[in-house]
Amino acid sequence: MDSEVLTIKEVAEYLKVNERTIYRLAASNELPGFRVGNAWRFKRSDLDDWMLKQTEQPAIKG
Repeated sequence: MDSEVLTIKEVAEYLKVNERTIYRLAASNELPGFRVGNAWRFKRSDLDDWMLKQTEQPAIKG
């Protein structure tokens, strides 16, 4: 199902990062998500698009 909605925990598992990272990225609008009451939700298709865009950006050299 292309419009599957995921929770913070499911997104953290999907992206293999800590839940706190997902909260931080969502709160700063760096990760596409939406609020339902006090809970964050994410569409898997939006996350897939976001990941594709992240891989297309040139690496930042510091």
